[in-house]
Amino acid sequence: MENVRDTFKEVAAAILPVTVVVILLQLVFIQVPFEAVIQFLIGVLFVSLGFFLFLIGVNAGLLPIGEMIGRRLPSTKKAGFIIATGFLLGLAVTIAEPDVRVLAKQIEEVSEGTVSAAILILSVSLGLAIFVALAMIRTIFRIPLHYLLIGGYALVFLLSLFVPEAFVSISFDSGGVTTGPMAVPFILALGIGVASVLRTEDDSSGEKFGLIGLASIGPILAVMMLGVLFR
Repeated sequence: MENVRDTFKEVAAAILPVTVVVILLQLVFIQVPFEAVIQFLIGVLFVSLGFFLFLIGVNAGLLPIGEMIGRRLPSTKKAGFIIATGFLLGLAVTIAEPDVRVLAKQIEEVSEGTVSAAILILSVSLGLAIFVALAMIRTIFRIPLHYLLIGGYALVFLLSLFVPEAFVSISFDSGGVTTGPMAVPFILALGIGVASVLRTEDDSSGEKFGLIGLASIGPILAVMMLGVLFR
């Protein structure tokens, strides 16, 4: 019951400020038709309900199972299996990520079908999956995070010199949308689970995090490489 109450507070804190700002803009500046305001309020109601149910599901299912998988993987003592599992889970949750689909659909419409939503979703998903696998490698072999971040972003900026300008913008947006409500809880929980088992109590706390920051480089690079093909 307490978890439900806390989740309700989270939803209210996320939705109410946006609702208040839109209503104020409507009263003072915009003054759109009354029907549009009613549609907006109905939409807020549905979003609030959906967000509430989503957070309940994340806390009850996604986070626990992600961490359990992460804790069980090291018991196989097979680095290849751990890395492959990270890749497959990264691919699956990114394909299911709503933010990625919204961006892909908008880009398809703006580009008039030149960049299809399916190709963009696949590119972003593969990019994130590869870097989730790289994050597993980092945890297993104790590679310092800053080495991978510096190398990854150096490659991003170097590749941006050879990519059409439109794809540079799309690529960075793609990196942002992968840090959405579907991918983050699961991938973060997976990383925490693996690091908790593979690292000692003294050094695991720092290794449990940084996975999302590292993984978000993958979609940027993947879309840039797609841009090279479209050039």
